[in-house]
Amino acid sequence: MFPLADTAKEKGPRAVTKLLIAVNVVVYGWELWLWMRGGNGLGAFVSDHSVVAKRLVSHPLDPGQWWTLVTSQFLHGGLAHLLGNMWFLWIFGGNVEWRLGWFRYLMFYLFAGIAAALAQVMAGPFSTATLLGASGAISGVMGAYLILFPTSFVLALVPWIVPIMPIPALLFLPLWFVFQAYSGIGALLGLGDDGVAWWAHAGGFLAGVAMVIYAKKARWVSRG
Repeated sequence: MFPLADTAKEKGPRAVTKLLIAVNVVVYGWELWLWMRGGNGLGAFVSDHSVVAKRLVSHPLDPGQWWTLVTSQFLHGGLAHLLGNMWFLWIFGGNVEWRLGWFRYLMFYLFAGIAAALAQVMAGPFSTATLLGASGAISGVMGAYLILFPTSFVLALVPWIVPIMPIPALLFLPLWFVFQAYSGIGALLGLGDDGVAWWAHAGGFLAGVAMVIYAKKARWVSRG
């Protein structure tokens, strides 16, 4: 299932969502520039700013390793990776931003990304793979959306049933989470290694749910 739109209409600007998309695009442009220059510039840049579980676990007192929990959120491994993530952010981010307010939304986004990366590190603490991308933070946004807009619908592309169909958010988002967790369990059992950080997706989603539930109890969420 691929989301095309949602039925919840935000009542305020999505300035931070637009800013996050712009920053991700600019950083990817810098990656392309380094790639066109050749040499090891791109490899060094990605390595220095991505999360590497074994490196983080081996050097827990190195602030630079912890800083990668933030910088890795703005790197992408290819154009499809970037466009897919930014599309999901555009679909789900604006409404969450409206309900949280711009500053809380920005902090929420970054902390969701950090929690997502840590979930992946815990799933494979000795992994030497580079963890990068905005998907963990966006997974948190999706978790928040589930709590804040449970009655909305997601217009999704479902090619094996009908081209486009409205799916309740209460069904679409939990199914998405279950698929991430199921795939993550498969990866832990050695049933496949496609390079996808499944536990970052699942962990980010759960972190988003937990943070928004707390924010609602603390009355940090505006009324819909």
